[in-house]
Amino acid sequence: MVRAVLARYGTAIAGLVVVAGFALFTPGFATPANLAIVVKETAFLGILALGFALALVTAELDLSVAEVASLAAVVTGALVHGGTDPALAVAAGMAVAAACGLGNGVAVTVLHVPSLIATLGMAAIAKGFGFMITQGVAFVGRWPEAFTALARGSLLGLPNLFWWLAAVGLAAWFLLSWTRTGAHLIATGEAEEAARLAGIRTRRMKRLALLLAALLAGITAVLLSSSLSSAAPNMAGDHFLYAIAAVLLGMTMFSPGRPNVPGTLFAAFTLKALGNGLILAGAEYYWQDILLGVIIVLSVALSAGALGRAAFVKKLGFRMA
Repeated sequence: MVRAVLARYGTAIAGLVVVAGFALFTPGFATPANLAIVVKETAFLGILALGFALALVTAELDLSVAEVASLAAVVTGALVHGGTDPALAVAAGMAVAAACGLGNGVAVTVLHVPSLIATLGMAAIAKGFGFMITQGVAFVGRWPEAFTALARGSLLGLPNLFWWLAAVGLAAWFLLSWTRTGAHLIATGEAEEAARLAGIRTRRMKRLALLLAALLAGITAVLLSSSLSSAAPNMAGDHFLYAIAAVLLGMTMFSPGRPNVPGTLFAAFTLKALGNGLILAGAEYYWQDILLGVIIVLSVALSAGALGRAAFVKKLGFRMA
């Protein structure tokens, strides 16, 4: 019984313990202002991580999400900075992200390039275009409130970023849990050949997943630019490893062995709360990395069996004890 609970909720329990510990022993952590900061940072990470998770559901790795987000931010920011209507700027940034996602999908399903290689290539392309557009100099300025309000505003007393994260999370959860398309995405990842023989268009599902991953990267880009009133060619880079960690940690709870929306979002919050708490506690920057790594390893170890039994995890080449 205890082992089953730990296998399903071990990481969630560990995360709650971490957050409770900071709330009790770290001055300033539990204040409304600081918790609002954690929520805002979680929104950026959570939306980007959900994109990675949707690709992983179909047994594909999208290692380009951060660079695609940075490129979309640069395109959006460049247009807003140049006086373009914010709606058109956002549409352009999202279109660039979608083009990158479609490129990944074609490379994987038509050219038969492994997603690891295809998305690494796309990451390099996106990074190059980002630096070409900016010439290495960030776009910074006093941008229209119609644009900055997307991330800086509030609704019903809660920051807009919270509502963006909630909307994206609910949409992803509904897609995977309550739609035929979601069932086809999951079947494609868990048993691609069997799904194909059952009539599921597995290649289309993979293209869709990679497109969705890129679109969520685009949303992250728009919100980052809106929040910071700036756009730089590497602005989403710091979120990349955290996004992967959030998805893998999320796979150890709620639905062990599968990328899942509640687990990914809870893990994203835990990781951001951890980083915030360590900063407030006065820890040196390197201790943040060390403790983050230890917690990831210990948390994944709690559910190693479930991860090891996941068919698509084996397909990706991971080996769990």
